[in-house]
Amino acid sequence: MQLTNIRRGLTVAAMLVCAPIAAAAQDFTPETPECIAPANPGGGWDFTCRQVGKTLQDLGLIPSTMQVVNLSGGGGGVAFAEVVNKRNDENDLIIAASSATATRLAQNAYPGNTMDQVRWLGSIGADYGVIAVAADSEIETLPELMEQIKANPSSISIGGGSAVGGWDHLKVLIAAQEAGIEDVRSVKYIAFAGGGEAVTQLLAGSLQAFTGDLSEARGFVESGDIKVLAVLAPERLEGDFAEFPTAREQGIDAIGANWRGFYAPGNMSDAAYDYWVDRIATLYDSDEWKTVMENNGLAPLDLQGEEFQTFVADSVQSIQELSREIGILQ
Repeated sequence: MQLTNIRRGLTVAAMLVCAPIAAAAQDFTPETPECIAPANPGGGWDFTCRQVGKTLQDLGLIPSTMQVVNLSGGGGGVAFAEVVNKRNDENDLIIAASSATATRLAQNAYPGNTMDQVRWLGSIGADYGVIAVAADSEIETLPELMEQIKANPSSISIGGGSAVGGWDHLKVLIAAQEAGIEDVRSVKYIAFAGGGEAVTQLLAGSLQAFTGDLSEARGFVESGDIKVLAVLAPERLEGDFAEFPTAREQGIDAIGANWRGFYAPGNMSDAAYDYWVDRIATLYDSDEWKTVMENNGLAPLDLQGEEFQTFVADSVQSIQELSREIGILQ
């Protein structure tokens, strides 16, 4: 299998930096702003809703508190179906999305649903993937973990917050291939409803490793519960994350950036769509959001409106090709 070209294409796309859209949205104001996080509390989608909602309110960009609703299930599919089938014309609603969303859409994992049924608003950064173990694990490096998988694949269970074949799973497969594991299908991956739940099972001893994103792993690192074996970034991050080694510097050239952003109901009015695109663009440009990005290891990804719609479409196509290569799609 040759994942390298597609992986590099995804990495380059995830690091694009484009100018924000200056949308005119003077004729709409939400009465009850709401953000759906399509997973349980503690994961990346939950982080996206809560951090963006708080910062929007702090900056006075929305008129009231953003209500955050956790609606887990189906790797985001329950929330997607809820929006498409029941809330398709609501103007006050935005929904957290990421590379995991694009992955599930690419693999037809939301039965009967496609990316064209919703409107894509904008991105708020890219979140690098991590592979971690419990703090008391004897495994100290990513090559050690991969060697154990090579020796006895069934002895290592790796958990993540996306479904089998989802983005968390794909990140591990990319790393496994780069580590020289010929049959990446032998890697034992267990799916959970969110990253927080996966870490809970790691700490309980049901898993030997965790795959997720830096934003969802940060709190568990700070509490001393887990240790990061590798960040899937091209080079070491700055600030508080500088201590975490990359997979690349350990001889495993695996890079995985998870974009984070929002979609909206497909029948949202143009005025409401322009409002939310403008608010996300303004948020992204603020010093406050730059601080949030720095504190949570987010890399630049500044896309709104039509540019973001095109970016998601390209991501879906690339992931479809990747999924066919590893046998997830026919």
